[in-house]
Amino acid sequence: MRPDLRTFRSSGVTRSIRSGTRTGCIHHERGTPVQKCVPFALCLLLVLPSFAQKKEEARLQESYTVLKEILGTPDKGIPRDLLDKAACVVIYPSVKKAGFIVGAEYGRGAITCRTGENFNGRWSAPAMFALEGGSVGLQIGGEATDFVLLVMNDKGANSVMSSKVKLGADASAAAGPVGRTTSAETDIAMKAEILSWSRARGVFGGISLEGSTMRSDDGGNKSLYGKELTAKQIVREGKVQTPDSAKPLIHLLQQTSPKHVS
Repeated sequence: MRPDLRTFRSSGVTRSIRSGTRTGCIHHERGTPVQKCVPFALCLLLVLPSFAQKKEEARLQESYTVLKEILGTPDKGIPRDLLDKAACVVIYPSVKKAGFIVGAEYGRGAITCRTGENFNGRWSAPAMFALEGGSVGLQIGGEATDFVLLVMNDKGANSVMSSKVKLGADASAAAGPVGRTTSAETDIAMKAEILSWSRARGVFGGISLEGSTMRSDDGGNKSLYGKELTAKQIVREGKVQTPDSAKPLIHLLQQTSPKHVS
């Protein structure tokens, strides 16, 4: 009578055969290289998403710090009346020139918009956003540069929420004025859909980013929220709640500019 399970040893290998057929598993007594790699691979699968999420959370913290410092110097910062009129705020912390080689890489940051159909609600959960090429690499030096952009109206916000927006072409853009309030001298800036500022080596001022493009950083959004999301789904459609890592940034904006002034 044939036994149901036979086990034999050959050259240090244990083979299990049921009813005369191999199970398909071969186990070295000390474990094969593949078997030894399995736990390591499983660890990577668990660790990598967490690492990517922490990277985006750190970016949100940096964005908060940049905006807090700029708003903390009203005489040399973004005019408060412009912030009150803005539909969205985009922050790109620590952008480096090396990231713009041949326009292939980009700066990364975050965008948040006022909620509601007419942008008259609270500030939304942030979406990760990318800034690409154009003249950015030529305008910044070797040190990291912070960029802050205000989207000033519905048209500009809708353009930014499209798949990709080119500043100066798809949306009018201009260097933003500096000071507590705007003046008649900034009429050109007041007509722009997007205003931009930069800060490098502690010096803050308006800067033109015409020719550069902005788009949703879908990879960063997935890392932060754990699922596929576009900036529009996050910011305009409210598909997710504000994560803990973004609450300081949103609270700062809500405290500084709680109401939209049209």
